[in-house]
Amino acid sequence: MSKMDDFVIQAKGLSKTFGEVQALKNLDLQVPDKTIFAFLGPNGAGKTTTIKLLLGLLRPTSGGGAVFGKDIVRDSVDIRAKVGYLPQDFRFYEHMTSRQTLDYTAKFFFKGPQSEIDKRVNEMLELVGLTDKADRPIKGFSGGERQRLGIAQAEVNYPDLLILDEPAANLDPMGRRDVLDVMTRIRKYATIFYCTHILDDVQSVSDEVIILNKGEKIAQAPIEELLEGAGGPVYSVTMRGDVEDAYARISALPWVAGIQASQRGDQTHWEVSVTDKAAAEDQLMSLLVSSGVKVADFGLKAVELEDIFIQLVEGAE
Repeated sequence: MSKMDDFVIQAKGLSKTFGEVQALKNLDLQVPDKTIFAFLGPNGAGKTTTIKLLLGLLRPTSGGGAVFGKDIVRDSVDIRAKVGYLPQDFRFYEHMTSRQTLDYTAKFFFKGPQSEIDKRVNEMLELVGLTDKADRPIKGFSGGERQRLGIAQAEVNYPDLLILDEPAANLDPMGRRDVLDVMTRIRKYATIFYCTHILDDVQSVSDEVIILNKGEKIAQAPIEELLEGAGGPVYSVTMRGDVEDAYARISALPWVAGIQASQRGDQTHWEVSVTDKAAAEDQLMSLLVSSGVKVADFGLKAVELEDIFIQLVEGAE
């Protein structure tokens, strides 16, 4: 497999203008195979426009792209045959059961014997954890159960790419957890490309992130790289004792970018910004101890994706 074949979605200079409004501006995009890829941005950033362009529902004003190596304009019908899609606002026939719903959907894709369709339906019910409610009317389902059924419906045709629009929106914590668990299970079979505003979810399950703002890409990176790239790693240290010698020794190190210090009672708290994470892991704690301070707490400071997202969006204004 060549390097370019490793990408399920590729776009180069993809742009779309509606009248005088440029909804998408020269988007370059590569989505690796078998990843959970989060597509982020404020309302009006161009996310829905991008999805419609990739699926051939809109024609680009300029630039182009490919999905599964197929051109998004010339081969859009072939592309859509291999894609599962769950919109943000979807509806079911409330009187039908989840089994009936999946059977009905599966028959649009499969012409084989009913036994094979039944097998696929059962696989989907098990995948999303609805086997025990397979024959109950959907009108009695919770929000989380409806979302999981929606994902099962989008996955029933064995898609190689699953596009989800706000899959965990308006769900309680348990419902969100269940949807994220389903997404994690599906990634073994398909690439997941999804939009969401719940950044905690992105941080917990995503492999890579792209952020749009006002139609322009402002960031794309693996989630770990994006989090670490916000000013570099920062170590949080809480200690007691005379810190003067420790401060002089550590602040002079070439891989220490800065120390922010604060005092609370007899405890000193530092946030140590470093440029070399490996050196910090290897030396920082031992240097503190050898300087005579008593370390009460030490660790890599957690970076929240929400903070990075706000910094990037506000910085692009």
